[in-house]
Order: sequence, then C-alpha cells, then structure tokens
Amino acid sequence: MPPPTPQSPDSVSRILAAARELFSERGFDAVSMNAVAAAAGVSKANIFHHFRSKDALYLAVVKAACDAFCEETERLGVPEGRFEARLRRYAGEHLAHVLANGPVSRLILRDLLEKGTTRGQEFAEQVFGQNFARLVEILRAGQQRGELRADADPAMAAVLMIGADLTYFQAREVFRHFPDMACADAPAEYSRSAMDILLYGILPRGDENRED
Repeated sequence: MPPPTPQSPDSVSRILAAARELFSERGFDAVSMNAVAAAAGVSKANIFHHFRSKDALYLAVVKAACDAFCEETERLGVPEGRFEARLRRYAGEHLAHVLANGPVSRLILRDLLEKGTTRGQEFAEQVFGQNFARLVEILRAGQQRGELRADADPAMAAVLMIGADLTYFQAREVFRHFPDMACADAPAEYSRSAMDILLYGILPRGDENRED
C-alpha cells in the first residue's frame, strides 16, 4: 500500500499520532523525522509539506493535546448553574485530561525542565497562552458578577488550579506512601479537596485572622 500523498486527508492525523508516540517515548532530541515518517507510513517530504520543521511538528503535537481541552474552558464560560459548581467540574475535568494524556503531559514537563528558556516562550505563545487567557477572562467575569472575591488575582487562581493538577500528576507515586494522603489514588477526591482549599482557604471564616 503506497504512503498517502500530501493531499491525503489522513496524512496529518497519521503524522501527529506517530510523532506523539515517538516524542513521548524517546523525547524530542532522540526522534528523527525519518523515524516519524516510517512510523506514520509517509515520506519525509510529506511531513515537511505539512510541518516546516521538527520543532513545528513537536509544537503541533503538544497543541493538539491542549486544544482537546479548550472546549471545556468554553463550557466553563457558559453562565448556567452556580459558578462554583462549574469551577469544580472544570478542575476535575482538567485533572482527568492531564492523566489521560500522561505521555504528553510528561513530555511537556520534562521539556520545560530541560529547555525552559526557549520552550517556555513557545508554549506560552503557541500552545497554552490562549486557553490560559480565556480561563483568566472567565474568572474575572465571575468577579465582576460578585461570584468570586473582588481582591483575588484571577491569573493566580488559574495558576493554582492548573498547578494542583500537575503536582498530582508528578507526585502521586509519592503521595501513595503518605499515610495522611487519603486521596492519592482518587483523583476526583483530590480535585474536590484542592478546590475546597482554593475556594475557601484554610483560615477560619472572618477577617479577624487575616494578615493584610
């Protein structure tokens, strides 16, 4: 069976699937375009017809994983039901997405640790930036409706929501050995507990215990 032509409708999906598997298994540097072409059943010229470089292909793989969750962010912005309930559902769905895409999540985190200076900007501008900005926009709109504290930083709230999920993804093998960490093997319970802390804090209710 001859490899698909550049115009074949499934060329891009086959290339992305092969690249995702190889990048996740070996890391960016260890994967050649020849290896991607062989795994996808296409020619290397076919890949370069769609992606101008290995970097462009890699970013497309990461962006595809991120874009799969953008619909959930838009759903969060639909004003139906209590905002708190929508935030909790969103946080739970985000953690489930991170876990379901474990190989890509691991690849992204490893790349940020090893090449954060260059990859950080690329990820921000070409992969995560738009979805993060939309999440912040939705949180800010919740503030304006009086559904979130007016003095809270929406960007920091978004960072804490995302960061809690990434911490669970990276450290759950350690959490399993902490006797006090009952939700180490229960991601939904972990998400609920993390959102309790984010939404309500750990200080007693009332301003008398707060430091300005």
